[in-house]
Order: sequence, then C-alpha cells, then structure tokens
Amino acid sequence: MKKYLERIADSILMDKLESKGAVLIEGAKWCGKTTTGEHIAGSIVYMEDPARKKQYLDMAEMEPSTLLKGETPRLIDEWQLAPKLWDAIRFEVDKRDDFGQFIMTGSAVPPSLEDISHTGTGRITRMTMRPMSLYESQDSTGEVSLADLFNSTVNISGSSDADLTRIAYLICRGGWPKAIGCSEKVALKQAEDYYDAVVNSDISRVDNILRDPEKAKKVLRSYARHTSTEASISSILSDVRQGDSESFSEGTLRSYINALKKIFVIENTVAWNPNIRSKTAIRSSETRYFVDSSIATAALGIGPTDLINDLNTMGLLFENMCVRDLRIYAESLGGNEYHYRDKSGLECDAVIHLRNGYYGLIEIKLGGDKLIEEGAKNLLKLRSLIDTEKMKKPSFMMVLTGTSPFAYQRNDGVLVVPITCLKN
Repeated sequence: MKKYLERIADSILMDKLESKGAVLIEGAKWCGKTTTGEHIAGSIVYMEDPARKKQYLDMAEMEPSTLLKGETPRLIDEWQLAPKLWDAIRFEVDKRDDFGQFIMTGSAVPPSLEDISHTGTGRITRMTMRPMSLYESQDSTGEVSLADLFNSTVNISGSSDADLTRIAYLICRGGWPKAIGCSEKVALKQAEDYYDAVVNSDISRVDNILRDPEKAKKVLRSYARHTSTEASISSILSDVRQGDSESFSEGTLRSYINALKKIFVIENTVAWNPNIRSKTAIRSSETRYFVDSSIATAALGIGPTDLINDLNTMGLLFENMCVRDLRIYAESLGGNEYHYRDKSGLECDAVIHLRNGYYGLIEIKLGGDKLIEEGAKNLLKLRSLIDTEKMKKPSFMMVLTGTSPFAYQRNDGVLVVPITCLKN
C-alpha cells in the first residue's frame, strides 16, 4: 500500500468541518477526494460499492436518514448517485445542530436537481480538489511560498535542476495520485486510462445522455489544441468539424463541453477586471484549460518526446500545468486565479487575488532569458496601468518558469521562480 502523501486539501477540509455541518468535496475522478475524506472520516458509505449499490440507492429513495447514521464525520462517497441525500443531509445537520457531521464527495454534478429543494446555505459548504500540484507530489522543493510573498517582502532563493525532459514528463504524467512514485511507463499510462474512461463512459453517464466516443475524442483534441488560449466556440467548432459539418452542430459541441465541465475535466479561467488608469478595454473571454495538463497530452496522443520536439505546444501545456498548481495554492490562501488581457494585446497569464484585496501578477514562461525578459516587461507595463489610488499595488510580480536553475529577484523587482520551487 502506498504511503499517503499529504494534500493541501487536508487542512482546507479540516477548517471547513470546524465551521459547517457538512462539506462537499468536488473534483475530477481519481484526483484523491475519497482518500482525503477517508483520512478524516469516522465512518463511510461507498455509494458505488457493487455489492451494496442497489441497496444504498433504494434506501436513499425510501429512508435516506438511515444512511446517515454512523460515527462522525460520516463520509458519503459519490453522493450525486442519490441526489435526495442532499436534502436529507441538510435536514440532519439542522436537527443535530453541530459542526463536522458529514463529508460528501462527488466527481460529477448531479444529472438533475429535481430532488434537491434547498441550496444547503449555512449547512453545507463546498471545496474543490484537483490532481496533485508539484509540491504535493514532491516534485517541487517548496523553497518559495506564495503565502510569504503576500505576507511580507522576502528575499527569495531556491534552486531547481529540472530540464526540458523533466518538465515534459511532468506535463504528461499529470498530478494523478496513482501516477506518483511509479515507473515512467506506468505513470504515463494513468492519464491515458483517465482519458479513455472519459470518452467511453463518463461523458455520457454524467447526465444519462448517450454521446459518441469518437465525437468526444474530437472535442477533447480540439480543446487540447486550444489550451491556454481564449479561442471562441466558433473556432473550436471549425476545428472539430474538419469537413464533417452535417453531424457536428454548435449545439452538439456545447453539449459535449458542458458535460466535460460537469465531470471537472475542463476548468477555464475567468478574466480579471482591475481598476486601470487608461480607458483600455479589458477582454472578458475565459482562457481554456483542462483541470490537468496530462488530459491534453492524452487527447493529442503525445508524450514527453513529442513535446520537446514542439516547444510551442509544450509552452501552452506548461502554462496549463502551472495554472493547475496556482489554483490549488491560491485557494488554500483564500484566493482565486484569474487572467488579464486587454484590447492592445497586453496580457498577464495568471493573477492570484485574495479576499483581502491583495494580489500578485504572474507571467508563465517555459524558460530562456528572452522569454523571461518578455514576461517581466509585460508585468511592469501592467503594473504601470493599475490605478493604485483605487486598489492596492501588486504584492509581487513573478515570472514562473520551467527550466530556470534559480529563484531570484531581478533589479526591477520582478521575481523569477521555477515552478519546481513553488508552494502555497
């Protein structure tokens, strides 16, 4: 049995249980939701247990409160299989009038909300889990902490020996817990198996609408080709069709994309809208990402060597991997990850914005002095546009890199940090 690697979500879950009756952990299959819940739970109901699934579903329909009896916090795994459990848990939380009663996990949004009559506000709180960040999988030294950058001015330092070959492997392996600590061959197979499960079953099971696996593959391949861009639906549709205009309408495409969102395969980044001194129009389009970069490589049928031979694609998928980590780190600090782009073309790949109004600006570059210089220039220009009379100055500006050997601060104040040195 593998040693349990601590997750950033562990402490988030504990904090939420201290202040709410129930916590719902949502996220992609195989990302570790159940394992995290098991480490805290006092008792467990596995709704997908083949030996008991029918009985559990029948009981959830007839007498759901029976499934809620047990030592607390009681884990209800894959609760969305029996949506009536939502109201039952909400009612039980009210009746017990105590915190930390239930943990729910779900790898999909329920196909129908007809059986849910109450939002659960004040009783049930949500949290999102994703595949492991590089710090959680022990592929980052954690010498540079985002929390420290927000809390004070620090002299950063750190070193990384990651080269293109290593970064390419990490992009393709992804953060799937089952891939960590395995041989390269076995580790890379995990993303392929996840992709196969999505196209052959999960994309249809989410809402009980039968979808064509070949069409699902086309959508995922096109999304992979447009990763880290603001590509429009019409652009993706044109790419997906490839001469097959009769069988693939815009409505069909949207149906497939929405299904992928419901099973947490796709997770786009929304635009950041700061106070800007000029009248520059800020673009509001979302940037397209997968929850894990390895889904994109599996969809494209490529591996680490292919990435090294196509550095443009590697750069885009490296950005996706970095955004995954930044989302995990940001949420542990009570913040969110955004992107910025205006009509002039000025962009910032990631903005970490905390609830207290503090924020950091981040450009993501695979490596190389020229790209780092370009990223720093963009950050400095964006900082000069921000109206600091109406909002705070950025806590930091960072170029997040793949192959830089060191973490350091430039003379202009911009930080250069290898992703393999970063933590929350």
